[in-house]
Amino acid sequence: MKQNPENLKYASTHEWALLEAGQIVRVGITDFAQSELGDIVFIGLPDVGREVSAKEQLAVVESVKTASDLYSPVTGTVVEVNDSLVDAPEQVNDDAFGTWLFCIKADDPSELEQLMDAGAYQSMTEE
Repeated sequence: MKQNPENLKYASTHEWALLEAGQIVRVGITDFAQSELGDIVFIGLPDVGREVSAKEQLAVVESVKTASDLYSPVTGTVVEVNDSLVDAPEQVNDDAFGTWLFCIKADDPSELEQLMDAGAYQSMTEE
């Protein structure tokens, strides 16, 4: 399994989050999550413009094994989705940390401080 990048924040529900300029939070799933899911065959992305609360169910990932809900790490508005995943969801299996799913303009980016750093997430997934 790949190393968890230090520049990301991690949710207990296995999403990663990266704060970018303009209060934009880029979100994907972790390498641990894609490994547990197996071959991903479908990703249901949220609608651009949707307002969400932190920890609200926002998207779904389906694999040959199971389906898994994805949650928003912050409160805000969906401003972009990775449309390339509609036709090629397997990109997440190939590079989980390099393949983002959606971006949210955060109302309060400090909500990310409630997420785990790479070390804490690593410890959680080893339990």
